[in-house]
Amino acid sequence: MERATAVNREALRRFSTPEMIKWQYTEGVEDTSLIAPETYQLTSAAIDRHGVEAQLDLLCDYGSNIEQYAQLHEYFRRYRPPTLVIWGCRDPFFTPAGARAFERDNPNAEVRFLDTGHFAIETHGREIAAEMRDFLRRSVAR
Repeated sequence: MERATAVNREALRRFSTPEMIKWQYTEGVEDTSLIAPETYQLTSAAIDRHGVEAQLDLLCDYGSNIEQYAQLHEYFRRYRPPTLVIWGCRDPFFTPAGARAFERDNPNAEVRFLDTGHFAIETHGREIAAEMRDFLRRSVAR
């Protein structure tokens, strides 16, 4: 996979602006009042404090993550560990098809879609916690 060029790096720089960070938290969320402004403000402050270059390094290296998907899904096919996947169905970055891949490759995967965006825990924290507790109880019983 081609690594990020200087042009790609500059194009990704916009994802680290305060406006785009807020967008990442609010896109796909029907009621944005559920998201505390501190979440995206603190994220923006952390990027400012550490410098945008570190964030760009992470974004530009995402291709190495994708290269490992085949290994990850082979692990799921082979070992079939109990797996809970909770996904915002309106996530602008990770589409529902990505979540469905867990079910396809692992019969012990349970996928739950929530009507929200990328940071589902910001709008559905209690529901996610309840799903996790239930999943863990059932997984221990297996």
